[in-house]
Amino acid sequence: MNKRDFLAAAALGGTALPALAQTLKAAHGPRTSTLLTVTGAVGKVNRGPFDPALDQLMAKQKIGFQKAHAFDFAELAALPAVTIRPTLEYDNKPHALRGPRMADVLKAAGASIQSGQLAMRAVDGYAPTISVVDARKYRFIVATHLDGKPMALGGLGPLWAVYDADRFPDMAAKPLDQRFALCPWALYHIDVQA
Repeated sequence: MNKRDFLAAAALGGTALPALAQTLKAAHGPRTSTLLTVTGAVGKVNRGPFDPALDQLMAKQKIGFQKAHAFDFAELAALPAVTIRPTLEYDNKPHALRGPRMADVLKAAGASIQSGQLAMRAVDGYAPTISVVDARKYRFIVATHLDGKPMALGGLGPLWAVYDADRFPDMAAKPLDQRFALCPWALYHIDVQA
């Protein structure tokens, strides 16, 4: 290769690399560890299908899929965040929980359904299902922070699908230990069922 061809290729590479990087990110998912995988009726796919050899936790919990949107912490943190202050059953005290609305997470994954179900899955296998209508009605969030600090795996995190039960009379009327049955902590998977 002569000097002129080398310089032309370098100049072309300098303008094409940012676009290529964006394309690769979209095609191959997040740049850091995936915290949440959204499957089912998603339109913005950024990871390949279920791999029984590498998706061991999903395999053990009988989860399979052909397409998905994988979120890392940075992608979730880039979404608009809200703060709720529910009274938690673990210590009977109000706590500040912050994170993006579930509706915004679904939108970022390209799920534009108005009805259907959200089958959520926690690391321990807990798997509640909630209607899309109820997730919007109760303004579910995907909490990333508790009292201003990122939630750790082994506690209630790193992600918790949760809502402010104190703000809804039908839920506030329930005993505290029954208000969060649809709220899996250590959330790692949501299957959008249209």
